[in-house]
Amino acid sequence: MEPVHLFDFLTNQVNKNPDDPFLASIKTKNGQKQWVRHTFKETQIMANRVSQLLIDLGLKKDDKIAIIATNCSEWNFVDLGAIQIGIVDVPMYPTISEKDYEFIFEDSKIQYAFVGDAEIYQKVKPLLGKISSLKEIYTFHEIEGAKVFSDALPPENKVNLNEIQARTQKVQGDDLATIIYTSGTTGYPKGVMLSHHNILSNVLSVTSVLPFLQDGQKGEKVLSFLPLCHSFERTVFYAYLYLGMYIHYAESLETIGDNLKEVKPHCFSTVPRLLEKVYEKIIAKGSELTGIKRSLFFWAIDVGSQYKIGEDLGFFYNLKLSIARKLIFSKWQEALGGKVKFIITGAAAMQPRLITLFTAAGIDVIEGYGLTETAPVLTVNRLDEKQRCTGTVGIPIPGVEVKIAEDGEILARGENIMKGYFNRPDITAEVIDKEGWFYTGDIGVWIEKNNNKFLKITDRKKELFKTAGGKYVAPQTIENKMKESNFIEQMMVIGGDDKKFVSALIVPSFLKLQEWAKNQGINIQNNRELIQEKKVNDLIQREIDKYNPDFGQWEQVKKFILLDKEWTIDSGELTPTLKLKRKILYERYAKEIAQLYS
Repeated sequence: MEPVHLFDFLTNQVNKNPDDPFLASIKTKNGQKQWVRHTFKETQIMANRVSQLLIDLGLKKDDKIAIIATNCSEWNFVDLGAIQIGIVDVPMYPTISEKDYEFIFEDSKIQYAFVGDAEIYQKVKPLLGKISSLKEIYTFHEIEGAKVFSDALPPENKVNLNEIQARTQKVQGDDLATIIYTSGTTGYPKGVMLSHHNILSNVLSVTSVLPFLQDGQKGEKVLSFLPLCHSFERTVFYAYLYLGMYIHYAESLETIGDNLKEVKPHCFSTVPRLLEKVYEKIIAKGSELTGIKRSLFFWAIDVGSQYKIGEDLGFFYNLKLSIARKLIFSKWQEALGGKVKFIITGAAAMQPRLITLFTAAGIDVIEGYGLTETAPVLTVNRLDEKQRCTGTVGIPIPGVEVKIAEDGEILARGENIMKGYFNRPDITAEVIDKEGWFYTGDIGVWIEKNNNKFLKITDRKKELFKTAGGKYVAPQTIENKMKESNFIEQMMVIGGDDKKFVSALIVPSFLKLQEWAKNQGINIQNNRELIQEKKVNDLIQREIDKYNPDFGQWEQVKKFILLDKEWTIDSGELTPTLKLKRKILYERYAKEIAQLYS
């Protein structure tokens, strides 16, 4: 059956492969952790039970429910059970503030919430009685005093399939499937309205250019750990469902390494920061080696760094690379489970040198680009190295038009563009023009290579600033380049207004810094004391001096201040997709910034 709605993907799998495994989550029973698995047929049964629960609760087409939980099978049961009867789900990050929950619940008129654990429940519980539309909260975990999701579900023999089918038939492809609230680096979140067709068209386009599976393959395992509430992983989930892949949910971000080795996935999606952390751990382990093993390790890194994607560097280089892959890089593959064919990354820029290194190691890292408002993919590099360009986010996918406006802003048009911002026709009109072009807010350029046009993102339009001399500076470009240093973990470039030069807040990579300090005879374990050490500041200055020549005089970092704590989601300095909350950082470090310009 040609899919028209997102839930058609499940229907098709149930018709073709009812007993194939589809979802697996780790559950704790009697103190023991184990994988709990569901086939396509079992998933459909659970979705039907959710549909019946929502019908019994009196919900009608276009009513709203919330899903707030870490990735788990129950998340999908609620999602599929809601959308197949025309109910709109509003997924939210488990990590956002109570203030944001209150705003989203009120804005979208949430009637029922389905939440994961006790921590989320305690943040959402105060909204009962405070938000007039909210009637009840159901929890996936057993929590004292809470209504448990599994207990509330009607048994299979109480499900009225005729009623569900009647409602399903009233759902149109252009109907609203979900409202995803953007993480909001400034101001309140905006509710992005995505229809079934918005997401479905994106799934079909992406899977047509990224061969997740070879002909005849099915049931390949994948590991999922990016939040399902984010449009990237949500669309990836539907792609896996469409292709009949076997999804395993990581227990937590801390257990990803163990889960990778256990699941041995065919592929997975991630954000650059997680791959950067994998690389940092690999380098840290390599640095602990001694003698010939250490020399061999860093020889392989050097060989990998010379790799040119899509180019043949000749017999002798290929020979060295094959030796490096066999002796060193094979261990990288083992750390990722041993069977990874490729990794998809998005949501932020990936350091080109790391893409080069992973690819040299035989692990293809495919970088793409999109926004929540575009459901989300606009462009992606391909598996064929001739259709890849390091430092870019790839080629537009089928069905999507991309162009660069006169001021450099990236515009996009296609069936994947959102229906608009919920309750905000005013700001919808600001970003989608009468011809259907969506204004992304990103600045970009085209790069020509191998008869293809690749899109390169240079910065966010709103983050560009002018120096006192009237020159524009793109902070992200500088930050991404400087973070290629092994000693720079996080960085925010500062300037604009009346500031006469560019400066930066820098969080060092304390793992590497402690190791370097020890070798220098600096025996300081406290990070706060370490960043005050003159030799440490001189080291960071040398790193900045190394990269500054890549930029114009007006863009070069003239001063910096080191900070002793990493910026995190929990501290409120990063969005859930690990982007800098620049406004918050400017406010929190106002004193330090003032010192830079005093």
